[in-house]
Amino acid sequence: MQRAQRWGLTGGIGSGKSTVAQMLAAAGAVVIDADQIARSLTAAGGLALPQIEVEFGASAIDAQGALDRDFMRQLVFEDPGARQRLEAIVHPLVGSLTERQALQAEACGARWLVFDIPLLVESGRWRPQLDAVLVVDCEESTQVRRVTARNGLGPDAIARIMAAQATRAQRRAAADWVIYNDGLDLAALRQEVLSISAWLQL
Repeated sequence: MQRAQRWGLTGGIGSGKSTVAQMLAAAGAVVIDADQIARSLTAAGGLALPQIEVEFGASAIDAQGALDRDFMRQLVFEDPGARQRLEAIVHPLVGSLTERQALQAEACGARWLVFDIPLLVESGRWRPQLDAVLVVDCEESTQVRRVTARNGLGPDAIARIMAAQATRAQRRAAADWVIYNDGLDLAALRQEVLSISAWLQL
């Protein structure tokens, strides 16, 4: 079985990364969404929940049997080390499941995989597994405006999320290619995506 070309896709909240992922899928890529996998691990019946309950107690599980995100947000606010303890449970499972999906896609003949990884730069472990990293970038003011319109979050909440992510400079430094998604309409963004796709698949 021939190994597919593997790209990493990342970007800060509100950058347009999910839109770019959809465009890459339309262009023929198999997109593997690490964030979606992480959510499935902490949903009711998720593989990470038994370890999470042992580590954080029954209060970490909500009435529906999923991770109690409000509880974890408050815990992380009070104890910054709690985030690392949670990630130590979830991240290895995300890694193994993304690799399983990648191997399944390759077995079905996929030649081009895109790993949609919000915390690609922050984790530090993804880069050696990838042939190229594509970063979707925009101004911080644009991020705030988009997230406010999309999620209704206030500036303080958005600022906390952005502070927990890599900086724009850190993401750009890790990139092989950057899409500057500020002031682009969807047609222009699609053309940018297709141009990079054609180049990187040569």
